[in-house]
Amino acid sequence: MSVARTQAIALQGLHGAIVEVEADISDGLPGFLLIGLPDASLGEARDRVRAAAANSGCPLPSRKLTVNMSPASLRKHGSSFDLSIAVAALAAGDLVSAASIRSVVHIGELGLDGRLRPVDGILPSVLGAARAGATTVMVPSANVDEASLVPDVRVVGVASLRDAAIWHGGDFEPEAVEALTRPATEAVDEADLDLADVIGNRAAVEGMIVAASGGHHMLMVGPPGAGKTMLAARLPGLLPDLDIDQALEVSSVRSLSGLPVQALLSRRPPFESPHHSCSAAALVGGGHAIMRPGAVTRASGGVLFLDEAPEFAAAVLDGLRQPLESGSIVIQRTHGSATWPARCQLVLAANPCPCGEYGSRDVACSCSPFQRRRYLGKLSGPLIDRIDIQLRVSRIDSAQFRQATEPLGGQITTAEARSRVVAARDRQRRRWEGTPWRLNSEVPGSRLRSGDLRLATADTEVLDRALEGGALTMRGYDRVLRLAWTVADLDAAERPTREHVGAALALRRAL
Repeated sequence: MSVARTQAIALQGLHGAIVEVEADISDGLPGFLLIGLPDASLGEARDRVRAAAANSGCPLPSRKLTVNMSPASLRKHGSSFDLSIAVAALAAGDLVSAASIRSVVHIGELGLDGRLRPVDGILPSVLGAARAGATTVMVPSANVDEASLVPDVRVVGVASLRDAAIWHGGDFEPEAVEALTRPATEAVDEADLDLADVIGNRAAVEGMIVAASGGHHMLMVGPPGAGKTMLAARLPGLLPDLDIDQALEVSSVRSLSGLPVQALLSRRPPFESPHHSCSAAALVGGGHAIMRPGAVTRASGGVLFLDEAPEFAAAVLDGLRQPLESGSIVIQRTHGSATWPARCQLVLAANPCPCGEYGSRDVACSCSPFQRRRYLGKLSGPLIDRIDIQLRVSRIDSAQFRQATEPLGGQITTAEARSRVVAARDRQRRRWEGTPWRLNSEVPGSRLRSGDLRLATADTEVLDRALEGGALTMRGYDRVLRLAWTVADLDAAERPTREHVGAALALRRAL
């Protein structure tokens, strides 16, 4: 008997690497040896594969079976290697065609009865296989829709190991089995939240349109009931649809996180809002045996909203500082590392003090000046310096409420705001065509301060004074420049003027 070979996928973050699975049956005491740096869950595949093969009517020979997964230096984890190990073992025993399995990538977990269970991370796995040149992938039936989102790859769905063996030329009679499926998820009402529902706070609404246009981070400070959460929830509706590559990345992250992926590729930006009790690993990603993406990665391409931001642990919030600058996050462990995307818009919401009533017209604040400073001081200076837009949100009064509830109340709708955002982003796309950047928020400050993009001294005079007086850091100076270009794009201006720079500085220092 010769050595049989097939292929599987090992995921490192969102990147999949081809793993060659080799099986050899030799003389000796019956046994099943699995080598190639498997983890504990993969090591248990020996018993799953042998039981699944026996219960599928294609038992493995009672001889010494050795399965090797190479490259041996790459750690393999999870149960998605079960199907590849099983078909390689069957081919080594001359039960299926060794030539047929050689060109197919196999992904799936086996049950003891031989049926295939759906696994997480199918989409990034199939993407990795396609990028490595694979043309055919075999997956569990429940994962077919998700795997089919990858173009130019033939997806073969099988319900059991017996069906897989028959597809590869095994001489077995077909047997109908009930395919395993994922639990049904409750339908979610995805009706768009309209910006016209927001009453008053026109400055905050305009600030949010600027944030959506340039991809800028935002902090909102105001008393309870002022509408901070309401505003943040409507920000994804202002963003344009994702392109194909972004949508595949967003769906890959959802798949790897164990979240449902729709049969049709979703093009809408994601929205994540973790609770303030979450850990650093939950926010930025991590894990020991298996590294999983955090909320900042699940929000990549969309919005990460941290409500009651001062209630988050300081160390958890400070973990966002590096991802906000680089747009990615690298999780390193002794057994390897994973790189996750983290190019999201961060929106922070905070009360002005512990009781929340500081600055309120009707309710007196019971907090001392020290308590107020200490409360907002939980948001570190380096983190706040990375927030482009800092706004104060106030409660509305009865006159504003009455005006908004009357016909033609003057509230801007989500559709109107999105059209302005799309037009501003089109201008940015044309400006930065041929560069690594797409949005003003991504452009280095050195580029905006040099060459043909450098603004006249008369236009940046107010910025220069703020920098000299210590009101702005150099990072803050560059971020105001980015904001000024976004404000100019919303006004359809070719370049920022003195008024645009002043408006950007006001957004930066509205607190």
